[in-house]
Amino acid sequence: MDFAFGEEDEELRSQAREWLAEHLTGPYEEAVGLGGPGSEHEGVEVRRAWERELGRAGWIGQGWETGSSADTDAYGNRRLSLTGQVVWAEEYAAARAPARVGHIGENLLAPTLIAYGSPEQQARFLPGIARGEELWCQGYSEPGAGSDLAGIRTTAVRDAGDGLFRVTGQKIWTSLAQDADWCFVLARTEAGSRRHRGLSFLLVRMDQPGRVDVRPIRQMSGTSEFNEVFFDGAVADEVVGGEGNGWSVAMGLLALERGVSTLVQQIGFAAELERVVRAYVDVGAGDPVLRERLVRQWAELRTMRWNALRTLGGAGGDPGAPSVAKLLWGGWHRRLGELAVEVRGAVATAGPGHWSPGTPYELGLDEEQRLFLFTRADTIYGGSDEIQRNIIAERVLGLPKESR
Repeated sequence: MDFAFGEEDEELRSQAREWLAEHLTGPYEEAVGLGGPGSEHEGVEVRRAWERELGRAGWIGQGWETGSSADTDAYGNRRLSLTGQVVWAEEYAAARAPARVGHIGENLLAPTLIAYGSPEQQARFLPGIARGEELWCQGYSEPGAGSDLAGIRTTAVRDAGDGLFRVTGQKIWTSLAQDADWCFVLARTEAGSRRHRGLSFLLVRMDQPGRVDVRPIRQMSGTSEFNEVFFDGAVADEVVGGEGNGWSVAMGLLALERGVSTLVQQIGFAAELERVVRAYVDVGAGDPVLRERLVRQWAELRTMRWNALRTLGGAGGDPGAPSVAKLLWGGWHRRLGELAVEVRGAVATAGPGHWSPGTPYELGLDEEQRLFLFTRADTIYGGSDEIQRNIIAERVLGLPKESR
């Protein structure tokens, strides 16, 4: 299979590289390299401003299929081919541009609204995302209903007065909720319904004092990009896809979750791998077992890239492709985190200074320590390995469903 880019793609690459070099200056220079998994607490305000900078230049929503012209979208954003989107993603990551705080709105909610939302909903919400002005978070997982999403207990009852839903319940592991303007929430709108039935996909404004309470969850890495979100009669402005059709909409969204953005992720992985290799060389490069494992990591990362390009290029209808991708990168990244500390040896477990009894022990939390700690969750969040294997077994291989 030919993974080469065409002449137009290379022209776009030059344009993207020049734009990023020109704009990652001044107030945005300090944001270079900030953010991302395990570091979402970094530079939130300057990254929000950067999101608006991207919106003004039309770099948000390049792949939205809204039926407008081939060159520009209806909301001022550029219409790029699939390979063009890959080029932009690669250049963005290579420039170490700030991790996107608008990722969830652009890559999850917007395509879902285009696929399932009404024209009125698209006109209301897509412009704010395209301009980089409105940030979103995802309200799916709950205590007791994470990988088993159909077990959610958050409810929404329609108010007889204004016809809007009032949402009550708790969501957990909600990324970026402390900074989001809106949340799309999967809630049970049919009393007495069970499992996949009676669910609706609701859009909830986060700024509802007394009705929406966001509580950061402190991770073992010391950061708090995940949150608990409590809804107490919160107003849901819209229902996407019709009342009772939430499961279909939610599953459609998850199928969109792993696309071009996986290539951005892999460029970040390559930079992390390079740091670990450099650390291995610095300590003497003497352990042949570690050397073999590092070479394997490099080879597996190349394979993941080719698989991602193959999937984007022609296998987009494969129901197992997102699950395969998640299994590959989740295990790979966790193994890299383990290697990061093994290469450095005992010093990788040391804290920043003197510790005294009665005080909490804090790691130095340099890049390798953070990598190790955060990647312990890679095979769990976003759908655990067990769930991904079940999806592949049942939907792709046609094996009998697991008994419940």
